[in-house]
Amino acid sequence: MALTDILHITFTREEKDRVEATMPVTPELHQPFGFLHGGATISLLESVGSRGAELWCDLDVERPFGVDVHVRHRKSVASGTMRGVAVLDREEPSKTSGRKQFWNIAAYDELGDVVSEGVIVAKIVPLSRLAEKEAERQAARAKKQ
Repeated sequence: MALTDILHITFTREEKDRVEATMPVTPELHQPFGFLHGGATISLLESVGSRGAELWCDLDVERPFGVDVHVRHRKSVASGTMRGVAVLDREEPSKTSGRKQFWNIAAYDELGDVVSEGVIVAKIVPLSRLAEKEAERQAARAKKQ
């Protein structure tokens, strides 16, 4: 079962430059004081940003990975439904291999107020590079033995 299933995240819009999803705010997702846990909100936001990056991938030759998430919480919610939105800001070549995408992310409550906002950086990595890194890790492990 995926985290999106556990959190009941439902993707409602999936376009290359914009992804949206909803997540119900239930008591299971509350922190000890009865409000939505910030980690649940971040999971919603990383899910929409990561899904956006996935839409840009040719999964036969590359994979997306979230490599950096910055989120600022602005408001608390205790119930209702959150809406997460990711909008592609830009894409640029990575210094090592592949490319990086910068997604502006925001979570909204049912009134349309911003609850949390920030940026997620996704790195699109060629499968060939992943294979190289795995071979390097295996060689390093073999040396230690």
